[in-house]
Amino acid sequence: MSSKFLNHVSVVTGGSTGIGLAIAQGLLAEGARRVYVTGRSRQSLEGAVALLGEAAVAVVSDVSSLADLERLRAEIEQRGDRLDSIFANAGICEKHPFGSTTEADYDRSFDINVKGVFFTVQTLLPLLRDGGAVVLTSSICSGNGMAELSVYNASKAAVRSFARTWTNDLRERKIRVNALSPGFTRTPLMDNSLKLDEAQIAQLKEHVAQITPLGYMADPAEIASAGLFLASADARYITGIELTVDGGLSQI
Repeated sequence: MSSKFLNHVSVVTGGSTGIGLAIAQGLLAEGARRVYVTGRSRQSLEGAVALLGEAAVAVVSDVSSLADLERLRAEIEQRGDRLDSIFANAGICEKHPFGSTTEADYDRSFDINVKGVFFTVQTLLPLLRDGGAVVLTSSICSGNGMAELSVYNASKAAVRSFARTWTNDLRERKIRVNALSPGFTRTPLMDNSLKLDEAQIAQLKEHVAQITPLGYMADPAEIASAGLFLASADARYITGIELTVDGGLSQI
């Protein structure tokens, strides 16, 4: 390892599983001093910290709750930490057919995927060092019209928009803001949010293999490596972009 995150302090929301957990693992493997991982499930967070080790701090936090975000900020301040990066990664993906989507369905997706991203970054911004990095997890769905995902697609388009505007808002502090847009990735979202069973996931993997130039569904670590690049000094002249990591699917 290159230790490119030596003594780095970061927050990864939605860091107990999937892409968020892989990002936390990558930060620590590259020398990070402390990584705060958040999630709504204490059990999942405890499992993540057991895997990540003593440099990881688990904070039970729902990104849609401003009170929870303030408690996260207080936890960081209590330890005397300043942040070098923020990974606003927490999100859900639920199918909601147009014509039968309820107000509760809509609110849940936007509260977590949009409100959660906005207030995560705004709440933690005073703790972020000048010259720091913000990485927002969007999706290739931000730019397409995948059926039965209109609410999810729109929520991720909003996240992509945040990266553009915040790049302008934070230019005086030299804080870089970029969006990471994964393609099909095998994460617990498929089980927990999309409610797919193993047979359905196997069918999806086969379909993805057929339509994706690189011929397979991504592993969380492959998405995480792109997010880590955006937060590193290797990307010091990159801001405001959407980095699409989808095996070429959206490019053909």
